Order: sequence, then C-alpha cells, then structure tokens
Amino acid sequence: AWALHNLAQNLDNQVTIAHAGAVEPLVQLLRTGDAEGKIVAARALSNLARNSDNQIAIARAGAVDPLVQLLRTGDANGKITAARALSSLAENSDNQVSIVHAGAVDPLLVQLLRTRDAEGKAQAATALSRLAMNSDNKVAIVCAGAVKLLVQLLRTGDAEGKIMAALALGN
Repeated sequence: AWALHNLAQNLDNQVTIAHAGAVEPLVQLLRTGDAEGKIVAARALSNLARNSDNQIAIARAGAVDPLVQLLRTGDANGKITAARALSSLAENSDNQVSIVHAGAVDPLLVQLLRTRDAEGKAQAATALSRLAMNSDNKVAIVCAGAVKLLVQLLRTGDAEGKIMAALALGN
C-alpha cells in the first residue's frame, strides 16, 4: 500500500494503478487493516482520487464508510488522512452527498476543527469547503456548528487553515 501511495503521487500513474485493480484491495485494507495499514490505504486512495474517474471508482468500491470510520476512531494522523481522502473524493458532486450522509460532517469534521492540530483543521476546512458546494450539505454544515469554528480558524489559523476556512465560508 505504501508503494501505491508513492506511485499515485504521479498523475500519470493514478489511472494505471486504478485500472490494475488496486482500488478494491486498498478499500479492503482500509476496512480490515491495523491502524497503520488503514492510514496508508487512505493516503493511497487520497492520491488516486486526484483523478476524477478514480473518485467515482473509489466511492463505488465502498471507501466512504471506512474513511468516515477512520475519521471517527483513528488517531490524530488517521483523522487527518481520512479528512484528506474524503476531501479528494468530495471533488465529485455525487460523492459530496454520500460523504455527508455517511456522517462525516457532524460531528467528525467539526470535531477536527476543534483540535489544536493546524494540519487537521486545514484538512477539515478543505473537506467542508468541497462538501459545501452542494446546497443540502450547506445546511448540514451550518447545523453542525461549523461556521463559528471556521470563522475562528480564519482569525487564528495558519496560512493554509485561513485559506481553507475562507473557501469553506465562501461556498
């Protein structure tokens, strides 16, 4: 999985890796692996999801629920990695709906905004900015209490966090 994560950083390799059948075993590792295996699988899927066709394939392979589970139960690194992967998948409008329905926003991404980890906050804000592109999701994000936390991040976050908070609030 680590090798696939590294190879999938190259845009040309992303389609090749997916066509070779790597998505389903990565989703399986995400479901059943140990903590480190789940994180590495999520990283590889996040890289693969930079390709729009792969975003659909990854969601169809069932990655959303185990990513939300990793966001719920993972350590700090696991949560950040899950948020990053969900953010990548949320570039697809159909995935935006399924990610919210799987419970990623309330309270999981909102809780990540409350942490002291700058990277975690930025990844949560990035995911929320992409999820907020859907009108129904906007309501869920507001109801989850994200607005106050995004404004706080806009005021006190690092440079990336501020940008991502502004994007989320703007969507």
